[in-house]
This record gives sequence, structure tokens and C-alpha cells, in this order.
Amino acid sequence: MYNPFKKRYSKNELEIFSFLSNIKQFEKLNHDELALFLPYMYLRKYKQNEVVFFSGDPSHALYIVKSGVISMNIDIKGNTEELAKVYAGNSFGDNAFIEGSKRIYNTLVISEQADLYVIPQINIFEILDNHPEIKGKIMASIAELYNQYTDNVFKEYKSNFGFFQLGSVYQNNP
Repeated sequence: MYNPFKKRYSKNELEIFSFLSNIKQFEKLNHDELALFLPYMYLRKYKQNEVVFFSGDPSHALYIVKSGVISMNIDIKGNTEELAKVYAGNSFGDNAFIEGSKRIYNTLVISEQADLYVIPQINIFEILDNHPEIKGKIMASIAELYNQYTDNVFKEYKSNFGFFQLGSVYQNNP
């Protein structure tokens, strides 16, 4: 049934909603819920070899790749090891959903350029604090994401048995 009072979205907004609905953290949200993030999505352009953030930096924002390729990597005894490449339509820096967290890897633009949507942590928390239903949906998606990460660690461990002590993953030792 037609509702003349229902919020209508522009073609551009609908395109952004479609894009965001493919990002794990936002996949469970409807258009009205996604619309709350629009004012806080800042499009930033990065050049090749530009660092987005370093390991140890405060986790002040979530990044969503609109175009380009980002390398996630860690430093091990002076050598850099790539963890993953992040392509358009994916996000990184998801520990921005955790208050007081620090980055655990470095990120570097490896394509000629990259366009990234940046959503500041302060705005994420503002939305989550004022909309518990959105917080629940996003946290459920993040739990699924972290479950997949854990599954990947276990699969890799099984295929390279003895590479590290798996038990140390679950110990709270500093």
C-alpha cells in the first residue's frame, strides 16, 4: 500500500545503501537505519603507498573501500608480512566498534589511488548508543565476522600444525 508519509530516498542515497548492504557490519540494516550513517560517511582520497593507519594507532574510524586496493600487514622482526588485501566493497578497521581499542595491523594503499569512506568512531558510538536495535544488528554481524576469522585461524593452524601454540590464543597473558 502506498504511504505518502514514508521517507523517500534519492537515487544516490539508494546506491550508497546498496553498497553498504554488502558490507558485513551493515548487511542487516534497513534503509532508514543505514540513513543514520550517511551524514558521517566522509569520502577520502588516498594515493599509492600512502598509509591509512599504523599498528598501535587509536581505532578512531571504520574504513570502507569504494575503489582501490588496501594492504593489511604486520611487522615481524623488521619484515612486513601481508595479512590480506582489501578491495572495493569491503571494510577494514572494524575494531573501531570497540571503545579504547588500538590498531593491530598497518594499512597501506597499494593501488594507484583509493577512495575510502571514513566513518568516525565517535559518530558510530553516537548512533549505537541512541539506537539499540541497530547496535544489536551490527554486533551480531561483527560476531559472525569474528567467528569466521577464528574459523580461518583454526583451518590455517591445522594445515600448518606446530607453527604456533594455539592455546596461547585463548590465554589472557600479556
